[in-house]
Amino acid sequence: MMYEFKEIINQAVINQQKGLKNVLASVVYLEGSSYRKPGVKMLISEDLNSVGAVSGGCVEKEIIHRAKTVFKDNQPKIITYDGRYRLGCEGILYILIEPFFISDDFLKSFLNANTKREALKIDSFFTKEDEAFGNFGSFVTFENQQQFTFSDSFNHQQKNDVAIFTQILKPAFKLIIIGGEHDAVKLCKIAANLGWEIEVITSAKDSKELKDFPGANSVLGDSPETIQFKDIEENCAIVIMNHSYVQDLKYVVKLAEYKPKYIGIIGSPKKRERLFNELFEFAPETTEEFLDCIYSPAGLHIGAKTPEEIAVSIIAEILSVTNQKEPFSLRKINGKIHSQQ
Repeated sequence: MMYEFKEIINQAVINQQKGLKNVLASVVYLEGSSYRKPGVKMLISEDLNSVGAVSGGCVEKEIIHRAKTVFKDNQPKIITYDGRYRLGCEGILYILIEPFFISDDFLKSFLNANTKREALKIDSFFTKEDEAFGNFGSFVTFENQQQFTFSDSFNHQQKNDVAIFTQILKPAFKLIIIGGEHDAVKLCKIAANLGWEIEVITSAKDSKELKDFPGANSVLGDSPETIQFKDIEENCAIVIMNHSYVQDLKYVVKLAEYKPKYIGIIGSPKKRERLFNELFEFAPETTEEFLDCIYSPAGLHIGAKTPEEIAVSIIAEILSVTNQKEPFSLRKINGKIHSQQ
């Protein structure tokens, strides 16, 4: 995911400033099943500290141990980890371990792409062997077609006898919280643990500050009459929690101009019915498609009572909607949990 890759890059830059080399370990292929899927990465610094994880914690120690040769000779390699007898995951991981250097030009392009909420593509060269050495490595392609490798010794133009794993990293998921009370703070804190990009919109008359919402990227005091939304139609969810019916209605009328995937509104079913009825009075061209994206009362029915539990139920509903999954207990599944990509 983009936020995990961003954490890796940030730490790599810090390590470089300390004079420490970095290597990047990426799962590029999987036979069978595993805790996490191809594309996950971890950064290892020369002092053998690490950031990120490629599994639930069982694989990482071995990867760190086997990465020592890459620090020593600067040669990338492919390793395998058979979890069938140690993890109970019934899978074999193929892991690319490569030198990882962040140039100033790459960092500038990466930060610019993040600001613009652009996706990027990572192509990784590998082979399905254990302890294999060769012209292995990754290169990144931005939407403006700029390309960067992580090591000067890697030639991504030479593709003889290698497999290629391609990964598209979408911008971090965006959550817009409209409201500034205690429950909005709890939702912000819990969503931040998922690496989401969080924007908080509070009342213009009672504007809050960034320090009031741990984990938020921005806090803005505004009103439904003047607010201008952007980048909300993909990879984004909106939760309205003003504790004011009038303000909620005004924001929904404003949002009717857009096509978001999820709008959650806290409140009762009775409030929802009233809001839908009055919405057509103020926005008569409201479509059924727009109404289908409104989830009110927001959240899954899991018996949530406290603000923290309600926040978890809302986040779970957002994930189920954006991932197009009907929620149920995993104990009902026989076979694979995740579909093959």
